[in-house]
Amino acid sequence: MKKNSFTTLVTLIAALGGFLFGFDMAVVSGIIDPVRTQFALSSSQEGWFVSCALLGCIAGVAFSGYLSDKIGRKKVLFIAAILFLVSAACFSFSNAYPLMIAFRIMAGMGVGVASNISPLYISELAPAKSRGRLVTFYQLAITIGILCAYVSNLFLQRYSAGHSPEGLLGWLFVTEVWRGMFLVGVIPAAAFFLLLTIVPESPRWLARYGRDTEALSILTKMNGEQLAKEELASIKAISNTTGSSSELWKSPLLKLLILATVLTALSQFSGINAVIYYGPTILKEAGIITNEALLYQVILGAANMIFTFIAIWKVDSLGRRPLYLTGSICAAIALSLTGLCFLNNITGWWMLACISLFLLFFAFSLGPLKFVIATEIFPTHVRGTALSICILTMWVSDWIVNLLFPILRDQIGIGATFFIFAGCCVVSYLFARKNLFETKGKTLEEISLTINPASK
Repeated sequence: MKKNSFTTLVTLIAALGGFLFGFDMAVVSGIIDPVRTQFALSSSQEGWFVSCALLGCIAGVAFSGYLSDKIGRKKVLFIAAILFLVSAACFSFSNAYPLMIAFRIMAGMGVGVASNISPLYISELAPAKSRGRLVTFYQLAITIGILCAYVSNLFLQRYSAGHSPEGLLGWLFVTEVWRGMFLVGVIPAAAFFLLLTIVPESPRWLARYGRDTEALSILTKMNGEQLAKEELASIKAISNTTGSSSELWKSPLLKLLILATVLTALSQFSGINAVIYYGPTILKEAGIITNEALLYQVILGAANMIFTFIAIWKVDSLGRRPLYLTGSICAAIALSLTGLCFLNNITGWWMLACISLFLLFFAFSLGPLKFVIATEIFPTHVRGTALSICILTMWVSDWIVNLLFPILRDQIGIGATFFIFAGCCVVSYLFARKNLFETKGKTLEEISLTINPASK
């Protein structure tokens, strides 16, 4: 297999973790109402049902970074695949509320592990010249997972309306269609588990633990023999000078941690999840008919996926910093225009155009680049732990946005809420302009030497 084909194949397999992340988080949108009705859930039970997966996400992030540094990236990806597979299958056949909660938490753990280790693994295998593009595939996989969940939910909803319930399949896909919506997740989860058997361990993790022969073999498949030897020598030179993970809390690594976590938090405070999860509500307020809420979710999900290709196209040629600065300030403008539309009752397709512009600018900057930046600015011996902290920041930020959006919407109005989101994008632009440095075209070891010249 040619080296470029091998690298692409491994990247796509690892990116399935992102697909499952997106699918699992989005599929819930189609099952909330039927589950609430069937199990007669109170408002507090409904809220716990929706949000309990976040606990699993936090738990998955908390243990996966440390564990991946100890036993390897590949083994922890297997753990994520098992969590996705078991939770999807068991949740679909659960008949008790406590069991459903338990399996939703398990699914959340899978999401937490995948959101942490998949981009980390890709960054450690990717050649320097294409690392940004390959890590961005992970963000693309998330958007594809979201879109597939929306399409699957819409298809099964319409399928159930036109067929009679017969046997087990009828029960799953017609009588209680929400079970079928979740059971679909078994297919990509099983594929992820099986395909992981053919991917290698991270060569940087192997080199860190003295398994140089294995690391060289993997690097050779990706870069050719000569470049592989040079890169392994560079990896070993850095690994021989680095110390413990406690260095993450000291300069200069602490400064990098602050940079990555602030950019991650501000990315989520742009309001992207409010647009994705509350899309039908926003479109209804915008004067667009939303009798088929799932259909409009498909439209938003498709836009988010398509626009991510811009980042894949340009992240390694234009660089991280220009894309981030351009995207964040343009996202602020698009959100401000959306707010003005609400405040001035400019509804219909003008409103949809403004929201779509925000998705465009987010998809090539704030969305994927937080993963790219966080996976490449830290040295190998702290990369897993540092990325865990960044991803944990992402989930906490998501929780804050999802908690506050309905409150802000009802108290100050959607228009003013969009101006708050725009303000967060402006802050992100100003912070990145002052602190974000360019890393395109550099190996992970070259970036480490730039940050900490004392390690030369």
